[in-house]
Amino acid sequence: MIELIISVCMIGQPDVCKDVHLTYSAANLTPYQCLMRGQPEIAKWSVGHPKWQVQRFRCGRVQTAEKEA
Repeated sequence: MIELIISVCMIGQPDVCKDVHLTYSAANLTPYQCLMRGQPEIAKWSVGHPKWQVQRFRCGRVQTAEKEA
């Protein structure tokens, strides 16, 4: 599975930042397709979180606890 990772910072406190992970459930989605389809998803997320500003985004494989161990 591919996930969209959005790096965001608070508008009023630019030193408060975090990564938001949005997971796609579509099988066989390529990283390029994720980047193209991700832009509308980022816009939707931004509307729902007006205190946060998107700094950058990327796509990658979903990391599971099993893989990290």
